[in-house]
Amino acid sequence: MITTTHIKELLSTCMQCGTCTASCPNAFAMDMPPRKLWRLVLMDRTEDIFNSTTFSLCSTCYFCTLRCPRGLPLTRVMSLLKEQAFKAKSPGYKKGAAFYGSFMESVRRHGRVRESEFMTLYFMAMKNPLLPLEFAGIGLKLMKKNKVAIQLPSRADGSNLDRLFQKVKEIEERQPEPWQE
Repeated sequence: MITTTHIKELLSTCMQCGTCTASCPNAFAMDMPPRKLWRLVLMDRTEDIFNSTTFSLCSTCYFCTLRCPRGLPLTRVMSLLKEQAFKAKSPGYKKGAAFYGSFMESVRRHGRVRESEFMTLYFMAMKNPLLPLEFAGIGLKLMKKNKVAIQLPSRADGSNLDRLFQKVKEIEERQPEPWQE
């Protein structure tokens, strides 16, 4: 279940016009249109929401929010849903959370993403020994075109970012969850 009424309140005046879906550049790849997702939120169908690819494919382009005739904060709602799925450890959200976390860890360590380290961290987080095989073909193509290099382990050169990452962590710990405001 969605744990608070805050998200539902943000959508309470949705008239199911479909403008959000028509505006979404990623709607073609989603298993259900955003309009249907909003309806599921209003009906407390959390399991269906978290098993959907709709909110995980949102690119936060704000087209839906800008074009909504009711002025609903749809992009914010989508972000709140992502946060809820992450905190609920939704199985469908595990890949995205591991991908993002691995990316940010590489940036924190080096001040930029190091692709080989980033993907290694991702594969380790997913705990699936066969997963690297799914990416081998594209990895080889990228290496042939000199788009990705194999980097030998080196000392972390992004240590000047440690303070920045620590400050963000402190701010996040002090602030209440957006749905608790």
